Amino acid sequence: MTVSVTTSIEEKKQVTKVALFDEENQGHRSGSRVGRRQNVDRNRYSRGKNLLEDYFIPTSLYSDVDFRMRYRMQLHLFNICNYDAYFVQKCDVAGVLGLLPKQKLTAVIQMLEYGSSANQVDEIAQMGKSTTFDALVRFCNAVETLYTRDYLCRPTHRDL
Repeated sequence: MTVSVTTSIEEKKQVTKVALFDEENQGHRSGSRVGRRQNVDRNRYSRGKNLLEDYFIPTSLYSDVDFRMRYRMQLHLFNICNYDAYFVQKCDVAGVLGLLPKQKLTAVIQMLEYGSSANQVDEIAQMGKSTTFDALVRFCNAVETLYTRDYLCRPTHRDL
């Protein structure tokens, strides 16, 4: 089992590298400078509310088992929010409330688990490409820091 976990980790690292390579080769992003395309209103508040109602409240639409089947992890593993302040909901420069931490995390998990593109994640999580890639990098760094010692270790002779 550890060999397949190691392979899975390597595959996810590879997906991350490919995604970052694609992002780097698309040129420098410009943000909201004058003369640039207007920001897209992704209605992120509504999508965040739906996500919470689907999985994260006591009377959610789907069970913990459904969440585990879809995202291949347990809800309590969202403690990455406590590790990295990037995954805390904040207001943006315009004073608009930003994405929920759970929106960022489920988008990243979807990219890693299913190999979804940033465009697919945008349709589901209502997150822009740059935000998706930033979240992906921060998530991978947090997982490596938090879980390397306990979960991402070399297989023992007994495991093999």
